[in-house]
This record gives sequence, C-alpha cells and structure tokens, in this order.
Amino acid sequence: MKKILFLFIGLSFALMVSAQPANYYNSANGLTGNQLKVALHNIIKGHSTVSYSNLWNAFWSTDNKGNGVVWDMYSDRPNGNPPYTYYLGQDQCGNYSSEGDCYNREHSWPQSWFNNDGTARTDLHHIFPVDGYVNNKRGNYPFGEVRSASWTSQNGSKLGTCMTSGYSGIVFEPIDEYKGDFARAIMYMSVRYYSEDGSWSSSDMTNKSEILPWAIQMLMRWNEQDPVSQKEIDRNNVIYDDYQYNRNPFVDHPEYARMIWDPNWNVVDNHLDEPVYFFPNPIEAGQSLHVSGNLQTFDAVVICDLCGRVLLKATGKTVGDFTLTLPDDFARGCYIVKLMRGDAVVKYEKLLVK
Repeated sequence: MKKILFLFIGLSFALMVSAQPANYYNSANGLTGNQLKVALHNIIKGHSTVSYSNLWNAFWSTDNKGNGVVWDMYSDRPNGNPPYTYYLGQDQCGNYSSEGDCYNREHSWPQSWFNNDGTARTDLHHIFPVDGYVNNKRGNYPFGEVRSASWTSQNGSKLGTCMTSGYSGIVFEPIDEYKGDFARAIMYMSVRYYSEDGSWSSSDMTNKSEILPWAIQMLMRWNEQDPVSQKEIDRNNVIYDDYQYNRNPFVDHPEYARMIWDPNWNVVDNHLDEPVYFFPNPIEAGQSLHVSGNLQTFDAVVICDLCGRVLLKATGKTVGDFTLTLPDDFARGCYIVKLMRGDAVVKYEKLLVK
C-alpha cells in the first residue's frame, strides 16, 4: 500500500513553534522532493557568519544548560547525573588526556568532509560544545548504530562497527536522547550547502553535501524516534535572532525530512472546509483525543506515525464527538491525525504526544 505524506497546514504547537517567524517557509509550501530541498536552501542560504573564535561566546546563548553549565550532548545523562560538568568560559580546550578534561567545538559534519569551507566551519546549526576527548574519539567517523563497541563514553556514546544496513565500517553512536538533534543538524547541512559544495570532499556518510542512502534512512528514523526538544527550539531561535538570521528547517518542521528524502510519500490537499477541532493538542499518553465539529463528511478518525502506519482508529460515527484514548505506554513524538471518508483522507493535522 502506498504511503501518503500530508502537507501540514494551519496547526501550531505551543511547544513546537516558539519564535518561528510568520511566512518564513511560505515559498516551500506544497513542495516535496528536490523541489522542497531547493526551496529550503534558498530560504536559509546566505546567512550571517560568526568568527571561529566567537563560537565560544555564542555557546553562552546556544548551549547554556543554566548557570553557565555547558550542555554537552556527549556527556549529558538526561535522566541522571552527568559524569562531569563543564562551565562556559572556564573549561575550554586546551590539552586533554581523558574524559572530563575540557570541552571544545564539535563539528557534527566533520571539517574534513567540507575541506574547511569557511562558512560551514562556523555554522552554529551543526557545531556543539562537547568533551574534547570524546570529540577526538568520534573524529571523522560517520554517525551510525554500533553493533560491536570498541569504546564507550561515560554517558553511553559508542564507537564501533556499524550494524545499520548499507554500511559496515566504523561509526560513532550518540545516546538515544540526542540522536534526533544530530540527525537534524546533518540534514540541515545537506540542505544549507546544496549546490554550494564544489570544493567539498566525500565521506563514508556523504557525497559532498548529499547524504548517502544508508545514512539518510537512519537519520530519518532518528528524527522520528527522538522528536524535537525544547532545547533545540530555543537553540534554533537564538541562532536565528542573534547570530546567523537563518533557521534549521528540520527543527521547525521535522516532517520535511520524509517530504524530501522518502520517494514513496506524496502530498494531498487538506480539503475539508467545515471547522473541526482536535483537543487536547499537545496530548499525553493515557489521555483521550477528542475530535469534534461538523463530522458528517467523514466516518473514521485514525492516528498514524510519520510513516503512515495506523496506530489507533475510531469508526462508526457520522455526527458527534470521536474519541481516541492513547494507551499509557504511547510513545512521545509527532503523529498524524487523519479524518477519513472511506479510503479517502478529508482532513489531517499534526499531533504532538508529550
């Protein structure tokens, strides 16, 4: 059965939009595939650059966990105490011989992949403050999923042989809680430098600014399994407002990933004119989603994941209030609510499960 991608129109999540400027993505509306990639490139290209030395200062705004603590995704334990703590301006590398010595500037898209291109070298959307020793362990290896670890950091990041289909070399795997962050940074780089990569090199993960098929399949999955966090939203806003004046589209619209790179997805029109209300949205596992309004034009409501797989369905009512109760163990993330008339989709909205 063909998967269908829905063009998400008119719904704003308080958690997901924050300071996103109005009309920023208007020229990308209705596009998919390479046309969408080109449109997004034209929106975010030509950004203002910061100096390489000023990255240290930018981290005070972009990666401050609070009270000057560095938000280091290579040492942080989101559900526990980190093994060590760095303070902005105090613990910059420097020399290091082990974990916990100092933090430096991690290019999630390694510099050798773009031959030290000056603009990409200081692009904050893919540069993060991380432990210097762990950063050195990652080196120029691709991100991936480790089958057999040769080394593991104190927060659980791994280096080892890849088990992701399509590649069997050495990869670096961040912890699950930050896989989406790195996936969206890599996808940003591919779009931002599309057609501006003449001097770039290739790697086991990339061909100039293009992401290789094995990697993009994994990154799309990471993008969905680790949804956009408030950390990323705040970071995106600061970079846009105070430094580069461009945004990471995949933080604002994580659905763009499949709209660009999944060839089996199509766009359909959101063509139900009558007002319909979805609440609560965002929602939590265990709560009930209510769909109300003029329901005479459809006969079922379904909740799907971003691959189009039906997870929950309510049928049998032509008027009144459809109710779908999420199981207590329903995973957090972004979903699609579809209103159906037979096999046809007559309306769809994004649903955020917190």
